[in-house]
Amino acid sequence: QVQLVESGGGLVQAGGSLRLSCTASKPTFSSGAMAWFRQAPGKEREFVLGIRRSGGGTNAADSVKGRFTISRDNAKNTVYLQMNSLKPEDTAVYYCAASQLAVATMNPRVYDYWGQGTQVTVSS
Repeated sequence: QVQLVESGGGLVQAGGSLRLSCTASKPTFSSGAMAWFRQAPGKEREFVLGIRRSGGGTNAADSVKGRFTISRDNAKNTVYLQMNSLKPEDTAVYYCAASQLAVATMNPRVYDYWGQGTQVTVSS
């Protein structure tokens, strides 16, 4: 069983930046794709960014393109979400997810492990 622990959330003003981290409990983290999802109150969980097993070939939701980036350090079993130019509509609980597939997809059903989530609040 792989456990994922997110950190780095908090309160930030619009236009600010945050970096989220997600650390896996086992080295098997490096075996598959990773992704970040988010869920705002009253809304469904939505895909934000994904990254391949190799660290390349990321794909992003249109709403965050040009503002958010994802990266991973397999040696540290950690994936990062750098969020810049934050907007109030980015307010949500952010979750990281791990898949055994090599390529990240937008479908949450292919992810086998999920973190507990970290709250990001962007004030206007």
